Order: sequence, then C-alpha cells, then structure tokens
Amino acid sequence: MNQHVKQKNSNKYIPDWKRIVDLLHLSREIDRLEVEELLPTQQMYYQFSAAGHDVSQLILGGQINHKHDAITGYYRSRPILLNFDVDLDDVIAASILKLGGYSDGRDIGHVFNHASEIGPSALPMAGGVGAQFTPAIGWAQSIVYYRETLGNKEYNEAIAVAHGGEASCATNGFWSALTIATTQNLPIIFYIEDNGYGISTTSDFQTPGENIAANLSSFKNLLILDGDGTDIEQTVELTNEAVTHARSGKGAVLLRLTVPRLSGHSAQDTQAYKSVETIDSENKRDPLKKLKTYLSKGMLDKNIWDQSQLDAKFLVANALKNAQSRNDLDVELLSKFVFSEKDENGEYIAAKMGGLSKLEKPSIDNNVVPDISGARINMVRAIRQTLDVELSLNPKMMIFGEDIGEKGGVHAVTAGLQKKHGRDRVFNTSLSEEGIIGRSVGMAIAGLLPVPEIQFRKYADPACEHLTDIGTLRWRTGNRFAAPMVVRMAGGFFKCGDPWHSQSNEVQFLHAIGWHLAMPSNAQDAVGLLRAALRGNDPVIFFEHRAMLDHVWARKPYPGDDYIIPFGKANLITRGDELTIVTWGAMVERCQAAVQKSEKNVDLIDLRTLSPWDKSAVLDSVKKTSRCIIVHEDNISAGFGAEISATIMSEIFMDLDAPVMRLTMPDIPSPHASFLLDVAVPSVDEITKKINEIIAF
Repeated sequence: MNQHVKQKNSNKYIPDWKRIVDLLHLSREIDRLEVEELLPTQQMYYQFSAAGHDVSQLILGGQINHKHDAITGYYRSRPILLNFDVDLDDVIAASILKLGGYSDGRDIGHVFNHASEIGPSALPMAGGVGAQFTPAIGWAQSIVYYRETLGNKEYNEAIAVAHGGEASCATNGFWSALTIATTQNLPIIFYIEDNGYGISTTSDFQTPGENIAANLSSFKNLLILDGDGTDIEQTVELTNEAVTHARSGKGAVLLRLTVPRLSGHSAQDTQAYKSVETIDSENKRDPLKKLKTYLSKGMLDKNIWDQSQLDAKFLVANALKNAQSRNDLDVELLSKFVFSEKDENGEYIAAKMGGLSKLEKPSIDNNVVPDISGARINMVRAIRQTLDVELSLNPKMMIFGEDIGEKGGVHAVTAGLQKKHGRDRVFNTSLSEEGIIGRSVGMAIAGLLPVPEIQFRKYADPACEHLTDIGTLRWRTGNRFAAPMVVRMAGGFFKCGDPWHSQSNEVQFLHAIGWHLAMPSNAQDAVGLLRAALRGNDPVIFFEHRAMLDHVWARKPYPGDDYIIPFGKANLITRGDELTIVTWGAMVERCQAAVQKSEKNVDLIDLRTLSPWDKSAVLDSVKKTSRCIIVHEDNISAGFGAEISATIMSEIFMDLDAPVMRLTMPDIPSPHASFLLDVAVPSVDEITKKINEIIAF
C-alpha cells in the first residue's frame, strides 16, 4: 500500500549524493570491521548491522539539519547518526569501549547519543525496544513550548524524529507516543523501517496485516506515508514530504519504509529461521546496489563511487588506530556521575545537554530556618503553595499528569494552578504513565523542568522502564546528558488500604540507580524537600503519603518561600539515650506517639530522604543508645530497614547491646478492610511494645 500523495513542494530536497555515498560506504565499512575483526578478537561484544537500512536513513538524515532538531533511535540507527558529523574516532571508540565514544565504555557501543549546540542532536537511546518514542514526544512538546510560550523563534520549524523498526510498533511506548502526538498536534516524524522481522519473529505477530501504515489509515491528525525504502526516488520524495509536513506545523507524520535486513538481528544471529529463498530475495533488494545503479545514470561518476569506497576503508582504519590508542576508563571513575557532581569551586559540572543552567535556576541558599509564625496548614496546601511559588520563579517549569488541570488532581494538590499559570504549563495528559514519564525525558534534556504527577504509587509500574533509564542516563553517557525532574506520586495507606492505591514499596526506587527519594512526614518538611528537589540537578521521586496529606499531626506553618531542606539530612524528633528509632513517612507520627506512651528516653529519627539517607545521624545515635528499632510501612523482606540494619551491624556492631529490630508490614499487599489494615501496618501499641522489649533486653 502506498498512501503517498504527490504534492507541489516548494521545499524540495536535493540530496547531496556525494555525501550520502561517502556516509554509506563508511557505515558498511564500520559494519565489516566490527563483524570480521573486532568481534572475533573480542574487542567488542555486540554488533547490530544497519546494512539494508542505511540508504533510507541517510536520505532522511540529510534533512534533519535544524539546530534544534533531535532524533531518538535504536540499535540500528547508526547511519542516520553519521549525518550529524559525529567524530569517527568516537564511533569506533564506542564499539571497542574506549574513553570518549558515547559512554567511556559504560554502555554498548551501538547505544549512542550525540549532544550538539550547533546542529541536530541524538538523544540517548535506551536498550529497550519502544523506549525511544515518548522521549521524542517530550522533545517535540519542548519545541512547541519554547516557540509559543517562551517566544523563542530559534525553534521555528524544528522537529523531532522517533526512529524504530516495525516490531517496536507493538510496544506501549509507540502507542502512547502516537496518542500524544496526534492529540497535541506535535512536530514529530515516526520513522518506521520495516524489515519484516523482530529478531526471528515475523511481522504478522507484531501488526495485523503486517503493515502499521495501513492499520493507522483512519487515525486523525496523522499524515501517513508508506513506501519502499530501496526505491531511491520514492524514498527521497517520501522523506521530503514527511519533513516538510512536520516543519510546517501541520502535525505528526508516520513514515513507513520497507527495507531488507541484510544480516542477522545481531552478528551472533545465524538467521537459521530464514529460508535460502528469503535471504536471496533480501540480498537482491540491497539498497546500496540500487543506489549505485541509480547514480550511474549520469548523477555520480563511477570513479567517485569507487574512490569513496577506498576512502571509507582508509578513514575507518585510521579511526580504529586512533581509538585503540585511547585509554580505558579509569576504574576509579567508574562510580562518577551516578548523580550530579560539583567541581572544586562547588559549582555543578554541567552536562552538555539536560537540566537548567546555573543562571536559570532559582537560587539555593540552604535556608533551613523555617518561619513558624503563620497558621498551620496541611500538606496538600503546603505542596500546592510551593509549586505555585516555583512556577512563578521558573518559566521553564511544567506540571502535568492525569486530572491535574481543571480538577486539580485527585488529591487536590494542584487545584487552581492551571488557572493561574496557564494550560501550557499545568496540563492534563492521556492515561498513560509510560507517556507521562517518557515525555519528561525529552523535556528535561531540552532544558525544561518537568514535574510529572503519578496519581498513586502502583500506577508508576507501567513507567518503570523509563524510571530506570532516567536514573542511569547521566552515568551511562558520562555526563554528556542529564534529565533532572521531580516525579510526584501519592501512595501508602489512608483510612483504609487496598492493593492498588495504598502501596508504598519505596524500596523499588532505591534500586533505581541515580534517583533521589524524598518521603516527607509533615507539611514543613514537604515544603523544604520539594523546593530542594525543584532547584536541584538530579531526578527526584517525591512521595506524598496519602495518610499525611490532611493529617492533623502533619500540619505545620508554611515555612517561607526560600525554605529548603538539604537531601540526606535527617530530623531528630525526640532526644534520648535509651534507644534509637529510625523511621520515615507516615510512621513518624505513630513512632512519636509510641515514644510518648512508653515514657522512655528515645532518639526518634525521621530520615526524610532515603536516597541519600543520613547514615551518620543513625550511626551516631546508635553509638550513643546501643539499641535500634527501624519502623517502616513497606514490607519486611528486602525493605529499606534491612539496608539500615546491615549498615549498623557491619559498621558499629561492637556498640550494640541488643539486636537491631525491624517493625514493618508483613509480606502481604495492603488490605482494604480497615480492621485488617490496623493489623497489617505497625500501630502505636505495637511500636510501644517493641520499645519496651528492646530496652529491657
């Protein structure tokens, strides 16, 4: 099926065939080098050839040339990256895991990125198929925001390109991105190169009828272009129409081009699942051969073609020599840039792309002295007021999620913010956590500050792939890219529980490397921690406990528009020398009540943040008291209390006079009936009993 309709086009693309041929030969020679030399000598471990996909990528890539264009790709996207004038030494260094490249050896060489201030960029790709789509949406939405809300005309006609194979069209990310693009009329091209296989699985398992373009023919607000990526003239015409349409502001494009995969999925794939006839048919469609024939008709001299092949061999051999002379990553630097870092002057070491500059961020003066003169307010109002203040100070901050606009969120935290700050800064989203978090990646890399809301903790599960990838982004790119954001999510028990809305499970995010995690217990701490997160330089999970949003105990005076609590700084609620209790979130209130009921002298520590956590405060206290109870709502097995306990046991074991005890929910989901919930969650009476037991030990 070909849904392309010819149009008169004043922006007709005239390919630079010499450049395309040079890049094509470079791409094929790099593939040959990797398969024939680098893999057999174990200088690299994974190889994904782009042969067969390369010509159409290069024709499209020659048109991705705006300063603020960006592409998100996948492991077969290297030819289109070569269009962006990447350093060839870096391309080879990435393959053989040397310094430079895209990650300094931290990531697979084909998992590329390219940060550019003067031309198009390639956002860091993720290893997961389909994970490239919603970050591209975030970039496209950022283009619109810069252009229309901030009035930056530099973004006129800029576009995003999401590049994937046909199997990726079966993923959540693809459908979420498609929904956002077409409902928001975003400047994005979905470029799908269809080779008929997802590794060995044929297209009929991915898409009914094996043609995603045909299936989307009735989709609104989407230009659909469908053709043969080995037909040179058609590829030029279709890619030109796609780019022209996206740049014109008319909305999204889906461009599907069929191409042959002239190798296995990876170099280790023998393609035993393909018949001899199928492989022969694919080889006959080799676009390199078709391009050579096409250009031989007076468009490019044969000598130029032959010399280009020779030049590619020389250039790649020279790049290999240069890359092999580079050093390996110093193992002492292996843990560098898990989080943002500061230089010797105390200034953040900026990523090449991502986050706000020092001049754009509101100041952080570590004002930890709260103003307590005002009336007590609940946590809902405290969070809302902090968001309001920061929106006023930071024009690049955006809040979005399901129902957070006119309704003000299901917990009423964002009530009134859309009316005050506008629909372009506080807006509803489609019902897709994948889309909510995935788009945040592109926004953050574009220099905006996304503040997405997840309605309930468990609803974050569909977004966990992106949550994991966001945390590792700075590390795996060697600080070339960063994606600071603040993800607000509510969770924990309320007047009742249930397995869907009352989950805590904060420990999962402590295994998501690169994230900070805040769990405030009261309104004052919520203000200070949220402001620190919004003015910080790392991704943050900000957990808003449902039981504390309007709890009387959690109400405090608004501490001021500059009040900040540094992450990793615990709060000592009560002081004593008989016992240390370590807790956080909703358990702080219950622990304080238990301490009062027991009439014991207790150091009660509210950690406030779990990543980082205030280890020194805990160890210093336990050294003094020689006893410790850790209380948390999360399940006991592998809960964060186990980490705290292990730290105490390994570092100050000889200071203990009793075993470290944990009091938590058992290993069950949160029950719905209130009387069952009372049994499951540590109660004041249970905590009091445990206090007396361990002091008497």
